[in-house]
This record gives sequence, C-alpha cells and structure tokens, in this order.
Amino acid sequence: MAIISANAMIRSLALFHLTLAALLIKNPKLIANQSVIMILGGSMHLPIPRDFATPSAPIAFIAILFAFIGINDLTAASLPEEVFDEYWGAQTPVRLVFLFALTGYTFLFKEGGMFGGARGIAYTNSPGSYLKNSIVFSWGFVELSTWFWIFITLREERRERARKLIEKRQKETEKNERM
Repeated sequence: MAIISANAMIRSLALFHLTLAALLIKNPKLIANQSVIMILGGSMHLPIPRDFATPSAPIAFIAILFAFIGINDLTAASLPEEVFDEYWGAQTPVRLVFLFALTGYTFLFKEGGMFGGARGIAYTNSPGSYLKNSIVFSWGFVELSTWFWIFITLREERRERARKLIEKRQKETEKNERM
C-alpha cells in the first residue's frame, strides 16, 4: 500500500488550488517569483510573463477557475469509496492527457522550439503564444507529475482491495466447504 493515499493527495491538491486562487487574487507576483517557476522556465528557455506583476481581471478569472477546481475536487474526494474509485479512475487519465498536451505544447511550440519556428524578429505570434511561458509550463509540469502519482496510487489501492476481496472470498469458500 502507498505511503500517502490517493484521497489524501487529491485533497491536498484541491487545497493547493484554493491557495493558488487566494494568492492570485491577492499577490500574483508572489507566484511568478517562485524559484520552481524560475528554474523550470529558465531550463526550458521560456519567458516569465510580466502580466503577473500586478492583479488584473484575467488573473482574477484564473483565480476563480482555480477556486472552482479546488472546491469541485474536494467535493469529489468526499464521495463514497466505490463511487470515488470510479470517478477518479475515469477523471485522472483525462487530466493526465490534457496536462501532457498543454505542457508539450508550451515547450514544443515556444519561440525557437522544435515546432515553434524562427527566433527573434522572424517569430510570429499566434493566439496560443500567451500559453508559451514559464508559469504555464511549470504549473502544467507540477500538475502532471502530481496527477501521475495519484494515478499510480489509485491503481495500487484498487489492486490491493481486489487482492483482499479475493482472499476474503477464498476463506468464505473454504469455510463453507468444511461445513
């Protein structure tokens, strides 16, 4: 069995989303200046957006979305065990695919990237250019790592419950055969 349960990880991630929402409304610069964003963004040669210097309407909207995701995940983490397994068993792979695509897009299509085209003056902006920055990449990478860990833990927990159920049924069968 895992050291930390999937339920605890999901609840922690939901609380992290709520914390991000509060920080984005109050002081978005604090998030933009985090060392993990600087290190991951710098290592991938991604720019740090200046938009996070002061609170703004788009950042407030992002904060509302993070709060919504956090509250939604906390609610779903409180489901009964059978429903919890089914819900998160279906939800986790979808989130993994989305986060993998977002993180891959951010890196591969950046200025001077594999599919991003030229560097400098020859680079043309596209509608998705605002996604190609260190904050989006860092968030996507950390979320992707966390959700992969949750996915693996869910599989381990499901396998352990199935093993216990099989053992229980075998004991009941042996007990019934003796009678």
